[in-house]
Amino acid sequence: MPIKIPRDLPAYSQLESENIFVMDEKKALSQEIRPLQILILNLMPLKELTELDILRSLANTPIQIDVMFLQMETHVSKHTSASHLEKFYVTFSEIKDRKFDGMIITGAPLEKIDFEDVTYWDELTKVMSWSQEHVTSNLYICWAAQAGMYYHYGVRKKFLKEKLSGVYLHHVIHRKDPLVRGFDDYFYAPHSRYSEASREDILSNNTFKILADSKEAGIYIATAENGKNVFVMGHPEYDRYTLDNEYKRDIHKGLSPNIPVHYYPENDPENRPRMQWRSHANALYTNWLNYYVYQVTPYIL
Repeated sequence: MPIKIPRDLPAYSQLESENIFVMDEKKALSQEIRPLQILILNLMPLKELTELDILRSLANTPIQIDVMFLQMETHVSKHTSASHLEKFYVTFSEIKDRKFDGMIITGAPLEKIDFEDVTYWDELTKVMSWSQEHVTSNLYICWAAQAGMYYHYGVRKKFLKEKLSGVYLHHVIHRKDPLVRGFDDYFYAPHSRYSEASREDILSNNTFKILADSKEAGIYIATAENGKNVFVMGHPEYDRYTLDNEYKRDIHKGLSPNIPVHYYPENDPENRPRMQWRSHANALYTNWLNYYVYQVTPYIL
């Protein structure tokens, strides 16, 4: 089944060209199905690219999904046009009285900043608090996972000595958990961050169930409260060239970044990056939508 998005959303034509099943509102209305209502709080600067990455992953589920994009009212985007945001995004004040089956909060390039110093932190905490009563299951990605663990459970953020960037090997810990159903014992996933949630705080809190870990990148997937909150520390939604674009952007900024590890063949940035995480990324999003959202959400929200 497809994701339902506006036909004039820029991601629509790209997804269609990739043979990914998408549906516009007109066709969706002809089907007697209640689609899942998924809210995506997009905190990434290049919002259109993030839309494409996440929609590509969500489209592999057999469940029809109605996607709505949310933006922060207290933040003015510098990298996405106001016309795009006005046309395709809603604000929290517009949807705070609604309920949703699931919500995804994306990462943001804010790892070097203390949470309370983020300009929209107060608004973000309102959304996270609201989600506990208005959303069946919440999926936090990368920086949002760190922010969610900190806000809900007091897990500290630890700054890394250098940026963690590349595609890392992980191993599954609780194989019988539905979120990692169909995963291989070991799998790859991309990371791109300057900080991490405190491993000690996570391990000492019985609220968390750790599902996947990495010797190099640390804890990757953890859940809390029977899947009410799901935390993914990396970027499973990344496209083949996302890390490549970030690496070359940092070079142009004069930051002298390290080459993303386990990413370029022969560790040469001139080579085409390997795509070695897509199947597990698709399984992760599909499992979340099926077992933590669709199977437990009420028919009438």
